[in-house]
Amino acid sequence: MKSLALRAALLLSAVPILAANDTGGSMSSSPSMSAPGYDPAAEYQNGLNALKAHRYADAKKSFMKVYPAASRDPMMNTVLGVTLMGLDDYKGAQKYLEKAVKLDSKSIVAHEQLGVAYAKQGQRDKAEAELATLKQLQAACGTSCADADALTQAISSVSTALGQPQAMIRGPGELLFASSGEADTAYLEAVGLIHEHRYADAIVSLNKAKSVFGAHPDILTYLGFANRKLGRYEVAEDYYRQALEAAPTHKGATEYYGELLVERHDFAGARAMLARLDNLCTFGCAEADELRQWIKDGHSPEF
Repeated sequence: MKSLALRAALLLSAVPILAANDTGGSMSSSPSMSAPGYDPAAEYQNGLNALKAHRYADAKKSFMKVYPAASRDPMMNTVLGVTLMGLDDYKGAQKYLEKAVKLDSKSIVAHEQLGVAYAKQGQRDKAEAELATLKQLQAACGTSCADADALTQAISSVSTALGQPQAMIRGPGELLFASSGEADTAYLEAVGLIHEHRYADAIVSLNKAKSVFGAHPDILTYLGFANRKLGRYEVAEDYYRQALEAAPTHKGATEYYGELLVERHDFAGARAMLARLDNLCTFGCAEADELRQWIKDGHSPEF
C-alpha cells in the first residue's frame, strides 16, 4: 500500500484545546465540550494525528465516528477523502471529495485530491476538469495571493497523476493552520466580532477554527448564531442541529435554536427546546430564562 506524501501542515499538528465539562451557553473563551460517551472534537484530533502518522486505518475509524455530526462540513469530507486516498480506496475517496467541492467550490485541497482520484481510476476527462478548475483558481489568485503556492502544488499533483498514473502522488497542501494556538486565536477573534455585530467576518474566523477543531459544538453554535443574524435561517438551523448532534446537552445551542424557532414563529418547537433546557437545568439557568422570555415576547431582541 502506498502512502501519500502529505505536504507541510495538512495534519495541523494540533492538540485539543480543552476537554472541559461545561456544556453551557457561555462561550466567551476557547471552546469547551462534553457529551455523554462521545467527544467529536477529540475524535477529530485523533483522526488528524493518525493521518499525520500515515495510520490511515486509524484515521478512517476516528473520522467515520465524527462524520455523522459533520457530514455537511467541507473540511470533514476533505480529510476523510484524503484518508481513503491513503488506503488506495479511490472510489471511496471520490465520494467524499465530490461532496467537499460541492460544499466549497474553492477548496484547493479537495479539487486536487479529487483530480488525483479521478486520474487513478482512469477517469481522465473528470481529472482534466478538476485541473482546469485549479487553473481558473490560480488565474484569479495571481502570483502573490496567499494560496499561490498551494495552487501551484495542486496543479502539479493533478498533472503528474494524469501524465504518470503509477507515480507517487503528492498529498494535499497546507490546510489553514499549523497549530491549535492559531485556531484558538481565530475562535476568540470570532467571539469579539460577534459582539461587534460583524457576523460575516465572524463566520470567516469560525471556519478557520473549525478546520482544526472539527465538529466542535461551541463553534457550530456560534456559526449558527452568526448565520441567523444574517437572515440565513436554514443554514443556522443546520449548524444548531449539528451542534446538538455533537453535544445533546449543550445549553447554548439549545437556547439559540429555540430563539431561531421563535423568529420563525414556530412556538411549539421553541417550547420543546425550552422543555429540554428545563430538564437540563434542575435549579434553573440563564439559558432557560432567556428563551422563556423570547417565547413570551414573541420578538427578536438584540444580542
